[in-house]
Amino acid sequence: MTTAPERPSAADRPTGPYLADGPDDLVRRFVRAGDHVHAAATMSRPNALLNAVCRTFAGSRSLTVSTTAVHSSAHALALSGAVRKVITGFVGDTYPAPRPNRLYRELAEGRPFEMEMWSLLSYTQRLMAGALGQPFATTGSMLAETDLRHGKEGVLHQVPHPEDPERTVTLLSPLRPRLTLFHGVVADRRGNVVAVPPLGEGAWAAYAATDGVLASVEAIVDDEVIAAMPDRVVIPAARVLGLCEAPLGAHPQSLRTGGLAGVDGYLDDYAFLTDIVAACKTPQTAAAWYEEWVGGIPDHAAYLERLGATRRSELVFPAPPGTAAAGKTPSPEDLDAAPSEQEQLIVLGARAVADLVRERGYDTLLAGIGTSHMSAWLAARLLADEGVQVRVAAELGLQSMDPEPGDVFLFSQRHAERSQMLAGVAETLGGAVAANPRCLGVLSAAEIDPGANINTTLLPDGRWITGSGGANDIASSVDCVVIALASARRYVPRLTHLTSPGLRVRDVVSQFGRFTRAGAGAAFELTSWLPPVPGRGRTEADLPDGPEAAVRDLTGWDFPDGSTGVGAFLTDEKSVTTEELSLLRTMDPEGFYR
Repeated sequence: MTTAPERPSAADRPTGPYLADGPDDLVRRFVRAGDHVHAAATMSRPNALLNAVCRTFAGSRSLTVSTTAVHSSAHALALSGAVRKVITGFVGDTYPAPRPNRLYRELAEGRPFEMEMWSLLSYTQRLMAGALGQPFATTGSMLAETDLRHGKEGVLHQVPHPEDPERTVTLLSPLRPRLTLFHGVVADRRGNVVAVPPLGEGAWAAYAATDGVLASVEAIVDDEVIAAMPDRVVIPAARVLGLCEAPLGAHPQSLRTGGLAGVDGYLDDYAFLTDIVAACKTPQTAAAWYEEWVGGIPDHAAYLERLGATRRSELVFPAPPGTAAAGKTPSPEDLDAAPSEQEQLIVLGARAVADLVRERGYDTLLAGIGTSHMSAWLAARLLADEGVQVRVAAELGLQSMDPEPGDVFLFSQRHAERSQMLAGVAETLGGAVAANPRCLGVLSAAEIDPGANINTTLLPDGRWITGSGGANDIASSVDCVVIALASARRYVPRLTHLTSPGLRVRDVVSQFGRFTRAGAGAAFELTSWLPPVPGRGRTEADLPDGPEAAVRDLTGWDFPDGSTGVGAFLTDEKSVTTEELSLLRTMDPEGFYR
């Protein structure tokens, strides 16, 4: 661990930022023990800079780090022992599907670091307040009903909504790190940093930082290059304290460059992400991964050398002419196979979403990550075949998405290239969701109670799940449908932790049918039925015999006295069709969601 000098004065840097040899040089010069360091997130993080933070402060347990989500290579924050506290909205894994990570089983007890959990929009709104010099942020998220607001100094007060007496507004303190780390496409030597959307939290963290920005970029270019594209400058030179080149500085995450200044963009390194998930299954293999890729190498140049030129070239996106298409296709055998339990769930979820769009005229689907986004994607494709158009959005800034078949990752750059609009968190979770009464949220749940309140934070035994991400923001502001595989451990009478309120949940979809209710406070009833298929170790002989048995055996919900949880006008769902299954398996040819 090193101690950095005080921030250079204006006299020390009259011609621009400090130009560092690399991320480690930059971190050693500016970051101090005890600092609050923010890792700005677009569709990625400044991972080369974060790795340098871990190497420089390993074992100190001294830093506060804020970032939208802790996953993939950011697990190095836990493994390095550099961090005392993390402020975030998600801790776990995201690829190929969202899931808990063993590193954080004891997160609720403050191990491997203290945790302050926010929803994605409220987190961004706090940065915006800091950037705008405001005394507080206002949000429609973090309602009184949720446990997410408890124990936070940043939640200042809750006040009545000035236009709607049934709603409240939560006041939040600004979020102001000392330093913000940012990875961009290119910069000039004056410190102007260029980035390409989707921008996630955008430049808010750069302006919110009390001292300024430490930036890495794929390349430092001549001033004239940046002068020719002022509309692409996201962070102005006045905010940048230090700057360095770090090719593939977002790896193993992706970076969209738009080909600016001849710089190649690159995809998420799915093989690398998969290796991280596998490595974190035991303390020994996690430590070995950290030593190989972070702690045991001197700098980012050594990281790139270890990756190798071949692997780096395979990530280039868009792919050079003549290379094979990225998307995969299902085999004929896969297309002919019977639907799995998970696939039946996704199809029933897509049907429910499509029905609600037809009935209520929703124009936007906000797809939460997991089976929920697969249902939203499938619903949009089925509706398009009928001539009904509905826009699909993802919280980091993708709007009007046309997901590329064969890539199931919600935040893939392939989907960004096929979107009609690329923006950020505030425009998406704010403008396209919270301010849009025609948006339908499509969510998943680790636990859901009879009031449709959702838990994605803590298991009954105290183990950490993942956190809120944008789910609390969505559930707090718009109508929702929840897609969740039914079991007595998931459909529970009482939640361990209330992450997202259920007041606006219209429907809950299971693998055997759809639960609906007349309105908030009313009891859910099973209103459609499709016999479940074998799954999770159950054979045909283990399956419930009829809808009442399914509700009784596959949920732990309490129902009003005398009720079986089955509606009086139960309708039969048709079996999963060849068309639905073909579309789904074309989207997911590798069967990640089977």
